Amino acid sequence: MEFSSQLKEFIKKELVRYEVKRSAIIPCLFAVQKEQGWVSPEAITVLSKEMELPETWITEVTSFYTMFNRKPVGKYHVQVCCNISCSMAGGRELAAHLEKNLSAKAGEVSPDGRYTVSRVECLGACGTAPMMQVNDEYYENLTLESAEKLLREME
Repeated sequence: MEFSSQLKEFIKKELVRYEVKRSAIIPCLFAVQKEQGWVSPEAITVLSKEMELPETWITEVTSFYTMFNRKPVGKYHVQVCCNISCSMAGGRELAAHLEKNLSAKAGEVSPDGRYTVSRVECLGACGTAPMMQVNDEYYENLTLESAEKLLREME
């Protein structure tokens, strides 16, 4: 596995932005995930060499922060908030509904490769619950119907 020249250049720029190399792990992981769709064990190995940091330091970050996908996800990564406010407003029911109707069991890719549904903790929209994040976009005040319609209309 090899990173693109653009990704390698990004990593070099990030390393000089910080006094401590370790501080560049998160932005570099985001760049890896953006380029590859997820952060594979092979990508961690390559990133550790590019950054000249131990693999364990990078693995620690990917295993602690849920925003890093440690396995492949569908074209649309649907993250449904299931924290207290969203749960009280139907977040758990929304996640179950989407899993069933998109044929995407929690954390798995749907057979058509389009969807991954994940149940996540607070996405910061407690006053407009329930909500979900699809890739980098946020959608609030959802109903079962509005969420499903929104996803079906994507591309």
